[in-house]
Amino acid sequence: MGIVVLAVAILPTLGVGGMQLYRAEMPGPTKEARLTPRIGETAKALWYIYVGLTLACAIAYWVAGLSVFDAIAHSFSTISTGGFSPYGDSLGHFDNPAAEMVGALFMYLAAVNFSLHFFAWRRRSATHYFSDPEFRFYAFLLAGAIMVVVVGLVLTSTLPTLQAIRYAIFQVVTFSTNTGLATTDYYNWPGGFLVMLLYLSIIGGCAGSTAGGIKTLRAVLLIKQGGREVLRLIHPQGVIPLRFGSQVVSNNVSTAIWGFFAVYMAVFALSMLALMAVGLDQVTAFSAVIATINNLGIGIAGVAPGFGHLTDTAKWVLIALMLMGRVEIFTVLILFMPAFWRH
Repeated sequence: MGIVVLAVAILPTLGVGGMQLYRAEMPGPTKEARLTPRIGETAKALWYIYVGLTLACAIAYWVAGLSVFDAIAHSFSTISTGGFSPYGDSLGHFDNPAAEMVGALFMYLAAVNFSLHFFAWRRRSATHYFSDPEFRFYAFLLAGAIMVVVVGLVLTSTLPTLQAIRYAIFQVVTFSTNTGLATTDYYNWPGGFLVMLLYLSIIGGCAGSTAGGIKTLRAVLLIKQGGREVLRLIHPQGVIPLRFGSQVVSNNVSTAIWGFFAVYMAVFALSMLALMAVGLDQVTAFSAVIATINNLGIGIAGVAPGFGHLTDTAKWVLIALMLMGRVEIFTVLILFMPAFWRH
């Protein structure tokens, strides 16, 4: 759930306000919304959902055939979208289609805004999921990507149909949620599909989830803003509000999203240049930056087998990217602003 959410659950008991930290961790037009009247209670509610999903995931893995230890270990990794496994070949170690489908389902649930899970639990209804524009966009994006990968793998004779469906579902979900669990040698797939998977990891999961990336909410608003600017060229005198569902997005929020995206791309470009300067080829550097700044953990080309062979300088660059990706870029960069310390 993030160090920040844990902090805002504890800080109120010490008499220290945590709303500023909560806003940094919950980006977008819904970041001011609270599930409960007090911010500490909101964080606790999110933790209850998190623990419940982890327990359900562990039980599902165990029912699918994993041992108790493996089920618990992989449930921790799945719900946190952390991606680590006790085995070098990740979840593919078990060659268990049922366990893979469990992993795909719970990775997806972990990448959905946890406030939606909270309301589903409180109201005993799932109807509000489908009224949320971010959820609908994310579901449509994953379904479309899975169809493209399945058809592509079959048409290129990379995999037979049933295996293409099995592996495409899991790999699309693990990349789009930035979990990084693996079940097959995906890096041997045709290059176009690999780049598409990396692009999915840049978008990432929903705001208010454990997933990495720029967040689907930001991606949706960036697309909407682009469309609005095209309409403004056609109707220069028109008043065209930016909407997120039924909500009108303020200019402050849209400006903040463009600012975040600009900083994200600047950090991305400078980091990629730094890695190329220490000897990585272009594709490897591109993949390594995506794998770390989005907290994906797996990559293609030179980092497909891992990052252990990289130079110390490259590792320091990637360590900084992992930190910025997990804590949010602005949260890290503000520490280097003199005005922050003077304030």
